Amino acid sequence: MLQNIATFVLTAVFISIVPGQGMAMVLRQGLIAGTNAARLSIMGNSTGLVIWTLASAVGLSAIFRVSPIAFEILKWAGVAYLVFLGIQTLWSLRTSSHNFDFEGEEAQTAGHAFRVGFLTNITNAKAMVFALAFLPQYVPTDFNITLGIIIFGAIWITISTSWYLLIVAAINKAHAWLQKPKVRRGLTAVSGIGIFILALGLVISPAK
Repeated sequence: MLQNIATFVLTAVFISIVPGQGMAMVLRQGLIAGTNAARLSIMGNSTGLVIWTLASAVGLSAIFRVSPIAFEILKWAGVAYLVFLGIQTLWSLRTSSHNFDFEGEEAQTAGHAFRVGFLTNITNAKAMVFALAFLPQYVPTDFNITLGIIIFGAIWITISTSWYLLIVAAINKAHAWLQKPKVRRGLTAVSGIGIFILALGLVISPAK
């Protein structure tokens, strides 16, 4: 289990740093609505991750008890999605524009800021597929799958939340740094290659 946790941490880091709607939301909230609103939006985003984790734990544990082949279906769905995400990430390198859209409201209530983060995550296909297709992959055969998914989900949520809070904590410098073309392209390239490596690891991993 400890070895799987170490591997999963690397996976969660790659997934979290991939530029996407979550990161764009956090940056936009921090720059347009302020630090407090950004943090509330991160809380909303993390709440969405909790929901996806629990849905995975409850739903998949029941499915696997009835149909072991469901795990293989999810495994290859996960591989396909990782390949797609890797291609999409590297394909974005073909353009020179790597800027986020910072259009947003100047003032937000606490509830609105929370909802921005929650809705961003709950409609995020990457978060859904990662929870449903990847969290179960790291649970050892002799370990309770429901508990295992919750443990890995908690690690995922911690890493994602920490990454976004780090961005907010240094929002001014982070904005300037992330908007540099070379930095954005470098981060994108590393993320894309890392995703392909993770997909390969998923392919060669032994069946449960």
